[in-house]
Order: sequence, then C-alpha cells, then structure tokens
Amino acid sequence: MKFDAVVIGGGLAGLSCAISLAEQGLRPAVVSAGQSALFFSSGSLDLLARLPDGTPVASPPEALAALAQQAPHHPYSLLGAREVMARAAQAQALLARCDIALVGRPAQNHLRVTPLGTRRATWLSPREVPVTPWDGALPWQKVVIVGIEGFLDFEASIVAASLAAEQGLAAGTACLRLPALDRLRANPSEFRAVNIARVLDLPESFPALAAELSRLAGDAQCLILPACIGLDSPEPLERLRAAVDRPIYLLPTLPPSLLGMRLYQALRQRLNRLGGVFMPGDRVLKAQFDGRRIVSVTTRNHADIPLRARQVVLAGGSFFSNGLATNRERVYEPVFGLDVHSHADRDAWSRADFFVPQPYLQYGVKTDNRLRALLGGEPIENLYAVGAVLGGYDPLSQGCGAGVSLVSALHAAGRIALSLEENHEPAL
Repeated sequence: MKFDAVVIGGGLAGLSCAISLAEQGLRPAVVSAGQSALFFSSGSLDLLARLPDGTPVASPPEALAALAQQAPHHPYSLLGAREVMARAAQAQALLARCDIALVGRPAQNHLRVTPLGTRRATWLSPREVPVTPWDGALPWQKVVIVGIEGFLDFEASIVAASLAAEQGLAAGTACLRLPALDRLRANPSEFRAVNIARVLDLPESFPALAAELSRLAGDAQCLILPACIGLDSPEPLERLRAAVDRPIYLLPTLPPSLLGMRLYQALRQRLNRLGGVFMPGDRVLKAQFDGRRIVSVTTRNHADIPLRARQVVLAGGSFFSNGLATNRERVYEPVFGLDVHSHADRDAWSRADFFVPQPYLQYGVKTDNRLRALLGGEPIENLYAVGAVLGGYDPLSQGCGAGVSLVSALHAAGRIALSLEENHEPAL
C-alpha cells in the first residue's frame, strides 16, 4: 500500500496532521494503536498558559520571546514565533472546518471554569463551557450548580464554594433526579457521563429533563451542569437552553470526557469525508530505511504488506500512549530508536512532591528546527515528530499540550506538502 504520508498515532496531533494533508490533496494513512488521549480531555485547548519560570501568560505571542530564552528546546522555540502563531491561526480554522464550535483566539488567552470551580487560562474552549475574559468575571450574580443524583464524577458543592469564594457569586447547588436514569444508577460502574448522555439526549427524556431543570433553576440567572448532555452534537443543550429560558453551561467530568470524545469524533469524521485512511487497533513495529530516508513501515496487522510512504509523521504520544517507553536504565522511543531528551540518572526523572513540575514530562524526541526527528544526532530526512512525543516542554505546568500538538502537526503537514511540490512528486 502506497501513501503520500503515514501518520503514526490517531490523537489530536495525528488526526489534525492527516486532515491538513488531505485538504492539500495528499493521501495520508493514520495508524492508531488504541484509544485517543482526547477521551481524557476537557475539550479545551491550551496554547501557552505559563512560562517555565511560572509567569502567567495572558498573550501567547507576546510571551514567545521569553519562552525561547527560558526553554530553547521547546517546540515553539525551535519553530520560531512567527511560525507558531501562523500555524495556531491555521489550526483554529481547521477545527472550524471540522464543525467544532470553540471560543477564543491565539492572541489572547481567556479563563475557563474548571470542574473544581476555579479558573484556568486557555486558548480555545467549547461553547458549552463557562469562560471569562483574562481580566473579567462571570456575568451573573446568582447561579445554581446542578449535580446528578448518584453521579460520583462531579461534586456540585465544590464548584459552588469555589465560585462563591473566587468571584463572589451567590452559588447554590441542586440535585437532578430523573426516573429515566434509575436503571443506570443501579450499577455504579455504568453510571458515567457518556452513558448518562445517551439517556438524557433521547427525545423522550427531554420533557422531564427540561421541566426539572426549570424547577431547580428558581430565580438563578444561570445553570451549570456536568457535561452529560450532547454526546453527538450541541443540539440537545441548545434545546434545553431554549426550554429553560436561561443560560445552561457544562463542566467536564472525570474521564471518559464527553467534550473530549466529541472533539475526537469530529476530527475522525472530517478525515473520513476527505478520503483519508484510518487504521484503528494497529501498531507500527518497524521501519525500512534507505540511507537517511524511511521507505516503508511494517505494522502488526499488515506484517506482510508494508505501508510505503514518501513521508512519515510520528504522532504516537508520550508515556500515556506508549509513544515513549522506559526500562530501569533509560527512556527511549520504541519504534525507531530516536534520540530523546532525558536524564541518564533515573533518580532525576521525577520529584517527590507530586504537585511540582515533573522532569519526565519534558522527555521526548529530539528534532531539528523543522521538527525532523534525530537519530544519532542527524535528522531522518522524511520523518517528522509532532505532538506529545516531542521533548523539551511540559504540557501540564506550561499549559501548551494541545497547542504543541496542533502547531507541530500543521507545520509538519505544510513541510510535507512543500517537499513534494519542490521535488515535483504528484500526489498519489
């Protein structure tokens, strides 16, 4: 099987890269080993929320020069500020073409309300999530946080207490009780956000749900619920807002995350519509080289039929997705044996305080400034590394995981398209 590019990994980076390639008339294949980390995502996408020294970032483009000084191996530092902001704008447009409704802009972070009722800086947020400007506040004086009876993945009282303390709101709590959920409630292992949404999204559930929410709202100006509504689209929530006649917002729950799943499904659907090939439940085992170029890769499910590709993109994720691996002696990249950022001393991999930045989160593949992966200190000519597999940054403490995935993925897609054009190689 021949492709213009084989993308290893079916998460945010891999899918957005493949979509961009397909939109440029190329034929990509995505090899996805398992469930995407998007299933564990809040649905919001960070670009850069904090510098390595802890300084909060209000405007990502204004912070990139300081980032380059503090973290020269950060993917943004390798690419340069102009490239980062150009690809961020392209990413936002790509997500819009996937029918993903998000609020935000690359030039200015906003604050989203978290499942604990605090606020966190971010770049893009689902329209269902309550957000404020960087220097603003929620526009209501009285809100009700609605939990669901028996649902353990969301604690309304914690959210209400945080909103009252941080923003001075009159934040009350209420408990949603619907007979339609009784069967699920009887089995705690099944009483999760996705299964609840499958029930609440049913047309026959709507009248009772709308009536109960109207009763619980009282004179509150806004209702905030766990994200257990709108599994396949925002339409059920829009109907509820109209019926209850006031704003209703959702907060992410513990995984699996409905908002993250919906983001993943939208990306998959866009890739399918463009004719991209998606290979679920498969894993790349090895590559065949011709000098410093990869000519094909072999996968577990296609052991006797190598995937021949002009370009390869490694988007396999970090330790969570087995894109990086460890043994007692070292951290390594398991498919190609690429060079990685890491400490030789195992004791330096982590710190005893769980709440401080952990060194291992910055481990990952080394690249040149085009994001071509390094092997023995030299770039592999047609292998790009993108997303969480990259080293040199901390996606959690710096609040840049999704941004690195999208920016690096679209950079790689652009470089691949340009390379094929320069070499006068027609798309397959």
